[in-house]
Amino acid sequence: MIARAGAGPLRRLVVLRHAKSAWPEGVPDHQRPLAPRGRRDAPAAGRALVEADCLPDLALCSTAVRARQTWELASGQWGTPPPVRHDRRLYAAGAEDLLDVVREVPPEVETLLLVGHNPGLEDLVLDLAGDALDDALDQVRTKFPTSAIAVLAWHGTGWEALGPGTALLTSVIVPRGKKE
Repeated sequence: MIARAGAGPLRRLVVLRHAKSAWPEGVPDHQRPLAPRGRRDAPAAGRALVEADCLPDLALCSTAVRARQTWELASGQWGTPPPVRHDRRLYAAGAEDLLDVVREVPPEVETLLLVGHNPGLEDLVLDLAGDALDDALDQVRTKFPTSAIAVLAWHGTGWEALGPGTALLTSVIVPRGKKE
C-alpha cells in the first residue's frame, strides 16, 4: 500500500542504471567506459524512454564515465535533451544518499531522470515503491540489470516529500540494442 506523499501534481522519478561497462585492466572504477554492448544498449534506453513518454525535465547523472556515456547516448535519441547535472554524490551511493540528492530537486521538475549505479538504484526503487503495477516489483527484486529503467509515479508539491513507500512503480523496462 502506498503511503501518500501529499497533494500536488503527478511526478515521475525515472531510474536508469548505466549500460554495460568494460573492465579495462588498470583503469580505476570511476573511469571505466561502456563496453560494446553498453554502447548498443544506451541508445535503446533513450528510445525506450521516448516510447514510454518518459522524457525528463531534468537529469541527475553520476560522474562515473560509464554513467556519463549512458546519458550522452540515451539523450542523443531525443530532439532536445533536458538539462543534466553531473553529481559526484551519485557515484557508489546507497538508497538513502540517492534520495537526499533527489529531494534537492526544484519543485518545477515533474519528471526527473536519475542515471547511476547498483545496488543503490535497485534499493532506492524498492524503498520508494509502496505498490506496483503488474509484476514490476518482482522484476526489480529478481534483477535490475544494466540499462534497466524503472518508472516511479507519485503526487507531491515538491521532491522533498518523496519517501519510502510513497510511489507506485508503474513499469520496468530492460532495453537492448541490436548487434550489427
